[in-house]
Amino acid sequence: MPKNVLFIMCDQLRWDYLSCTGHPHLHTPNIDRLAARGVLFDRAYVQSPICGPSRMSFYTGRYVCSHGSTWNGIPLKVGEMTLGDHLRPLGVRTALCGKTHMTADIEGMQRLGLAPDSEIGARVSECGFEAYEREDGLHPDGPRYPRNASYDTHMKRRGWPDENPWDRVANSAEDEAGNILSGWFMENADKPARAADQDSETPYITGRAMDFIREAGDTPWCLHLSYIKPHWPYIAPAPYHAMYGPATHLAPVRDPAERDNPHPVYGAFMEERVSRAFRDDTARTRVLTAYMGLIKQIDDQIGRLMAFLDDQGLAGDTMIVFTSDHGDYLGDHWMGEKELFHDASARIPLIVVDPSPKADATRGLKSHALIEAIDIVPTILDYFGGDPAPHILEGTSLLPILQGQVDSLRDFVVSEYDYSMRDVRRRLGVEVRDARLTMLFDGRWKFIFAEGFRPMLFDLERDPDELADIGADPAHAGEIARLERLLFDWTRRRSQRTTRSDAWIAARDTTYGEVKTGILIGYRNAAEHHEALREARAAEPDPDPETDPRQDPGQDRGRPS
Repeated sequence: MPKNVLFIMCDQLRWDYLSCTGHPHLHTPNIDRLAARGVLFDRAYVQSPICGPSRMSFYTGRYVCSHGSTWNGIPLKVGEMTLGDHLRPLGVRTALCGKTHMTADIEGMQRLGLAPDSEIGARVSECGFEAYEREDGLHPDGPRYPRNASYDTHMKRRGWPDENPWDRVANSAEDEAGNILSGWFMENADKPARAADQDSETPYITGRAMDFIREAGDTPWCLHLSYIKPHWPYIAPAPYHAMYGPATHLAPVRDPAERDNPHPVYGAFMEERVSRAFRDDTARTRVLTAYMGLIKQIDDQIGRLMAFLDDQGLAGDTMIVFTSDHGDYLGDHWMGEKELFHDASARIPLIVVDPSPKADATRGLKSHALIEAIDIVPTILDYFGGDPAPHILEGTSLLPILQGQVDSLRDFVVSEYDYSMRDVRRRLGVEVRDARLTMLFDGRWKFIFAEGFRPMLFDLERDPDELADIGADPAHAGEIARLERLLFDWTRRRSQRTTRSDAWIAARDTTYGEVKTGILIGYRNAAEHHEALREARAAEPDPDPETDPRQDPGQDRGRPS
């Protein structure tokens, strides 16, 4: 049987809203079973705590400052290699069911003459995926992606005549008088959606994923199953809308002292409309009721999908990755949404199931290694037997941890956020180029560099809830200086030379240098050049046509160019 990968991503799922990660009331037995079959990485962080940039890092294996898609709607530039680009040369069909938040670089495509409806243009427009079914579900009148068998079409076939059933049926309720109550308003979050469970988004996308797997047959595949939920609009179908009442809700993690002279950027985000809304306990209670119900629905669909893989005889050959693109403050730290770097926002659940016998010893392990979202692409590439591409991919394969060879991969993780598109920037009077935050976390100290402001600092050993920002405390100046040096070292990494690997350059410099390529700089006469040429020829073995870079100077053998 061929190897396959099922790459499951939820949207805005907090790391601690699963029973296997410690939630005392929200029971997720099917996701828990994945953790028992694989490794639960309990210190995994995103490269940006906002949908678009985070996902572009997941799909490219590169930091945000490397791929350049710094906020929602900022296109991923043409030429950035994605998961599909790495897997396609290996014969792996790489497809999407669900959301990517991808914005295509239309200007770049026009400059290069790439038509969006061409085969290559469609791949570039869809983050390198074959868009088997794309549904982003962003806004009431957002894009519907007519190239695919869309959810809207499905709902109309089910008898819903609404022009936009995604908004008016799946994400709206209805009162006794027949009035439509939009799920976009928090006051309606505890009401049942008009759509029945089986017609709502999560079961629909799960069914489409199963359709793809059936159609794929014996072709190796990597399917990105990307759920829209539990991302807003916060509304769930019956019976999930009423499963988790206030008695099951966790109290917000916050302290009045956080609002007493906060860091200017943090203080500005605490005053955003969504943050003020989550300070309303009634609104927060309604949202949590829906949020938890939507997660329970996802768990039930994971159970349905795992049973399907078993029935198809695929479980033993399919790697499963389960994760989220970022978290949700849900009122913690006086915040709503995501965007800053507290664990509620930047830390994610991550479970990886490696079906190979080499991973048997680590099944059920909870790993404390520091993990980044950019590790997913190199892990999948490694699983399919592809050559590593460290000059392109900035993450690290997780297979050595999954197979019990090592306990950790790095000493710190980094996450970035560009808030130039937010009203916060204008209220702070910050120039676009300076509206940047960078977080570095070494397992104890969480350091946030804020251009133009003092840094923020949290000691998670003494303050695991991140309630006290000690970045202004002179007593921690030494720690801040150490972390600044680590961040400076990180910024000095090489990340833009993606067309030639270090190995290619090393081979060229040591074996096929200037003398063999006819560069005549520095020779006093022809005799010196002839002598150097003779010595170079004598020192090198006969070239192997299968591995010699001179046979195809534009490509590393066995690696996508």
